[in-house]
Amino acid sequence: MSALGKQIRLKRIFRHPSGRILAVAADHMINYRGGIPEGLRNIGATIREIVEAGPSSITLNKGAAMRCFAPFAGRIPLIVQQMALTPDRPGYADHVEAEEAIAMGADAIAVAILVKCEGDLDNLKRLATTVREGERLGLPVITHIYPITSKDGIPAVSTAPEDVFYAVRAGLEMGADVIKAPYTGDVESFRDIVASTPVPVVTAGGPKCDTLADAVAMMRDVVKSGAAGSTVGRNVWGFPNIKETIRQLKEALGIAD
Repeated sequence: MSALGKQIRLKRIFRHPSGRILAVAADHMINYRGGIPEGLRNIGATIREIVEAGPSSITLNKGAAMRCFAPFAGRIPLIVQQMALTPDRPGYADHVEAEEAIAMGADAIAVAILVKCEGDLDNLKRLATTVREGERLGLPVITHIYPITSKDGIPAVSTAPEDVFYAVRAGLEMGADVIKAPYTGDVESFRDIVASTPVPVVTAGGPKCDTLADAVAMMRDVVKSGAAGSTVGRNVWGFPNIKETIRQLKEALGIAD
């Protein structure tokens, strides 16, 4: 029974015949200690604009989903983020369990983790534990997994192909149903990663592009790589017109309405 529940939920998210998705994430705010991004200041209005544009799903933290998503229930799939974390310090804030996500009507739970850094074994253990809970409940687990490197002594997300390959393989080995990882910046190297991974791999939509045209070009590269799409945050709500941005990104991915 739980296997059927998981398939039903995954099919809601990956409902386009192409098998590709444009998922939009608005779960970033508590990771921004240096100030609240303008696009997330009025989270209710941002959620409304995202939903009205019709992406494949929306990812939210528990509180934002509880307080702001009810008017849009059933319009698009809901993914609830389990974790808050930043590259510059070990550990994480774990703020929702799989059973809570199911009770909220979520179609999946997202687990954001860092690897190749201090504390990564604990991070992987948390992902594996959530996978175990998801299997029991029929809840898909999507990992947002980021390899960490050092740039001038400061921890930062790595896009080096070998680091991204390691992160994706780690997500696979822990049992994730869908893996979101940084785009390497190169179609060929990301194609190799996707081709060797027997679950859907989607690109992380950041870092913030200078222009919408750059973000659209990145989505076209995603298609060329064979990836299952992208989960985008800053390159949606970071631009002034969320609806138009989503429309253009969906068009670039070949999943326009």
